[in-house]
Amino acid sequence: MGNAVGYVLFPTALGACGVAWSPAAIVGVQLPEASEAASRARLARRHPAAREGDPPAFVRAAMAGVVRLMAGEKLDLRDVPLDFGAASDLYLRIYEVVRAIPPGKTLTYGEVARAVGEPHGAQAVGQAMGRNPCPIIMPCHRVLGADGRIGGFSAPGGAAAKRGLLEIEGATSVDELPLFGGR
Repeated sequence: MGNAVGYVLFPTALGACGVAWSPAAIVGVQLPEASEAASRARLARRHPAAREGDPPAFVRAAMAGVVRLMAGEKLDLRDVPLDFGAASDLYLRIYEVVRAIPPGKTLTYGEVARAVGEPHGAQAVGQAMGRNPCPIIMPCHRVLGADGRIGGFSAPGGAAAKRGLLEIEGATSVDELPLFGGR
């Protein structure tokens, strides 16, 4: 992961989120935990060298975008600079495809795999999503399992949180999505 120099927590419609940054990019996003203290502790553990402080303008703009997105606004955050650290070339290609999924839309793990030239790479896509350091801004919640299953979500709240984010974004078929398993 990039060298975080700072982090901050900020309120959203779903609870306190956090963001860690380097001088040039966001290196981590923390989705709400059970409490603000738990969110702060996890963010500090993930970025031990970073200090809580006032974010620079590009981070404040990203925070405002996350707040608006979590409040239901269909907002594209692709222009937010992200640093995925030592992610492999495959993961970076996967992240590029996933960042291009607009709010309210989804792709399956298999569709993302085919888009990066790995037609049998759905599992690798799932692993990349599980290691995504910047959820929401790198919208891993927009990637579904085969046949539209919600699939996994490594952030607090798991599959229910993923479904909730899709509902907030107005994903067109989210009311038909099973929380677990097949249709």
